[in-house]
Amino acid sequence: MSKLLLAIDQGTTGTTVLVFDERLALRARGYREFPQHFPEPGWVEHDPEEIWASVLGALADALHGGHSGAVEPTMISAIGITNQRETTLVWDRKTGKPLHHAIVWQDRRTATACNKMKEFGWEDEFRRKTGLVLDPYFSGTKLAWLLENVDGLRERAERGEVCFGTVDSFLVWRLTGGAAGGGIHVTDPSNASRTLLYDLHEERWSPSLCEQLGIPPQLLPEIRSSAEIYGLTKNVAGLPDGIAIAGMAGDQQAALFGQGCWRTGEAKCTYGTGAFLLMNTGTSAVPSHNRLLTTVGWRIDRETHYALEGATFVAGAMVQWLRDGLGLISTAREVEDLAASVPDSGGVVAVPALTGLGAPHWRPEARGLLTGLTRGTTKGHIARAVLEGIALQIADLLGAMQADANLSLTTLRVDGGAAANNLLMQFQSDILRVPIERPQLVEATALGAAMLAGRGSGLFRSQEELGQVWKAAIDAGVTRRFTPSMSTTDIEAHRARWKSAVAKA
Repeated sequence: MSKLLLAIDQGTTGTTVLVFDERLALRARGYREFPQHFPEPGWVEHDPEEIWASVLGALADALHGGHSGAVEPTMISAIGITNQRETTLVWDRKTGKPLHHAIVWQDRRTATACNKMKEFGWEDEFRRKTGLVLDPYFSGTKLAWLLENVDGLRERAERGEVCFGTVDSFLVWRLTGGAAGGGIHVTDPSNASRTLLYDLHEERWSPSLCEQLGIPPQLLPEIRSSAEIYGLTKNVAGLPDGIAIAGMAGDQQAALFGQGCWRTGEAKCTYGTGAFLLMNTGTSAVPSHNRLLTTVGWRIDRETHYALEGATFVAGAMVQWLRDGLGLISTAREVEDLAASVPDSGGVVAVPALTGLGAPHWRPEARGLLTGLTRGTTKGHIARAVLEGIALQIADLLGAMQADANLSLTTLRVDGGAAANNLLMQFQSDILRVPIERPQLVEATALGAAMLAGRGSGLFRSQEELGQVWKAAIDAGVTRRFTPSMSTTDIEAHRARWKSAVAKA
């Protein structure tokens, strides 16, 4: 009987559940969106119960809508989780009830606090220990805000009555029975390394950083590896009890793993709500001199792999803005045809800084910008400028990354929803001057979670065995390759206009 791997990809705007067989062939898919909450300008929140409902809904869709009929839940041998990172949740340890909306990674409410900490000279210590910059992006300052602003939360946290977690921790807690079933409170190093509380070098929660942010250590989950059995399902609608939850990684690290970037110098870019470029730096935590992030990729069999990361906060979300904010398109897929209706952007440049600029700029106060508008500007020019702006952000990241790692990229692997846009991928290849490979399955985050679950549960007994299965699965699919074709003169003109526009933003 075929053994199945179930991957839960809990993202910023929705949850995807994919089911793979032991050959990593896709068997079933489910997806559910959930609401976004914006209580104040620059604030972004999720209701944890709506997140959980989206997981159950996507799970039901996948189990009942497989490629060859319904999926038999008893055939599922392991579950892997990948998740939007940095999003911060707190819940009651006894009842499991969320104690506040989740504060989403995009949220900028702690920008002032981060700036004050920089003025106090704290950033060097945080950067040295965590590989991160002091920015509202990360979980630590969000958790500190909750402790200061939710009535009674700090006192309850100090008494050990409260759990903190990123989304991975919350899902494992719920999948293993929650408060009623003795839920497991864990995370993995890839997610822990995004909190401002994890020491990359000692590979544990840092007592001194917790103290500086005022975080009671008893709030924090236990850190386990990225591939092991954390617990078994209990009281989950649609699933039998006893399925191993055996793999876990933040979405970008899961995508790096799922793209097979297991060797030093290999890199991928995921185009989702934001865009995230990661390069595997092996077993060394390479410090960045260009304001990129040093992060854990994964820990398997007691060996930790690290990565350099550049993150942009808005990528696919810029296309959503064209749809929902401006009404220029009715579906996200229409943006490619609209952009292709003009030969170029007509001098229009779009800076996708709707929630600030990420790496390598780190300017949370920056805002989105359209520049170069004339009476001749059409919605086609704006659509094309938006796609080009997404790609130009990545060009900034790759230049900084290659300087830090002292490596030249030969190929970039891509995934995520916006990677399906051929015009964007061709422009990205042109502006980077490197070939781009896009696999048939662009949801590499879910594939990575399934692969980690396969390793953690023992379905794949070694990395070599997993590598053989992964290569066979990739070779069986259709990989699209984009190669550079733009002239040097045109590339330099694009970059000059972009540099000028970013300065204005």
